[in-house]
Amino acid sequence: MASNQEDGIRAVNQAFNKYEGVNKGHEYYLVENDEKDQFDEEFVIRTCDMREYFEGGEAGRAAFARNLGHALEEIGFAVLTGHGVPPDLYLEAEKKVAELFETTTLEERLVYEAKRHGSVNQGYFPIKQTTIIHPDLVEGWVFCRRAFNLPDVEDYRESDFWPKPGFEPVFRKVVQAHEALILPIMQSILTYLGCDPRLYDQKLAATNFGFRLNYYPPISDEDRASGAGRMLGHEDVDLFTILPAQKVDGLQVYNRANGKWIRLNPAPGSIILNTGDYMQRITNDRLPSTTHRVSKPREGRMLGEARITIPMAVYVWEEETLEVLPGLTPVKYEPVSAIKFHTGITSKYYGDDYAVDK
Repeated sequence: MASNQEDGIRAVNQAFNKYEGVNKGHEYYLVENDEKDQFDEEFVIRTCDMREYFEGGEAGRAAFARNLGHALEEIGFAVLTGHGVPPDLYLEAEKKVAELFETTTLEERLVYEAKRHGSVNQGYFPIKQTTIIHPDLVEGWVFCRRAFNLPDVEDYRESDFWPKPGFEPVFRKVVQAHEALILPIMQSILTYLGCDPRLYDQKLAATNFGFRLNYYPPISDEDRASGAGRMLGHEDVDLFTILPAQKVDGLQVYNRANGKWIRLNPAPGSIILNTGDYMQRITNDRLPSTTHRVSKPREGRMLGEARITIPMAVYVWEEETLEVLPGLTPVKYEPVSAIKFHTGITSKYYGDDYAVDK
């Protein structure tokens, strides 16, 4: 693994193209490359105000759908404001992420080391071990629906997923707040594409998700010299990801139109939304699964601060079929089961035996 990860510091994405389930013909370095990378300082990723959807009636919903659809078709990313999630909830969650990683021992965390359950690798990922490709400078912890005491989860035991009490209730509030945004977002996307806006309502009711806690510790001189990035360049595998913005910068978005990277660091309290591989597949490449990565912060004083993020990836359940939406022709992709599609792509991170062929 070490050799593969050392290679990953210098690798380009096309070395792993055989795993992809949608068209990704562009080439980029997995880690920021000072000599090769260029940055787009002019492109502005659109901000979409969800108050149009929630308060603007029929006209407001139509306007929000247009704005969101244009943003996602153009770059695969949008910034959401007016979403109704209290900023204090994000601040509370950020503190609990720090507490989870800083007050438990590695041995306590390793009890919950990640394993595949359904499509998703769920559990704890030690630092530099989130993938077999690259030594990411991040610890991660992925919790799916079964990790939360939600009404539809049966025989729930908190200790099966959480090392100490007190964490699950806080993160459950975030998950439930984000769940309230799933149908408004999906209905708006479908409206933009000329489809029945409620086509996915049933599929996304109490749906599958991956709620990830990312703890990027302060960067040591050794890690800074290693050339490793905080998170390698990748595309999300999901329908879309809901990512609350936070103060420590480093998120970079790849603009396929010009081959340059966009530094994205919107105000805390807003939400960064991006589309993934599921979405590119069902929209017949209309809405791209856009490349992004996390690099070291530009300001030296931020190197000594932990970076904390809580992205929530929205999937469909494993038994669902991913097929191109009605009216999007000519159809480029055959129907495929969600579990085959998902695990086939993510086996590049976890090894070929991770894939499920059914």
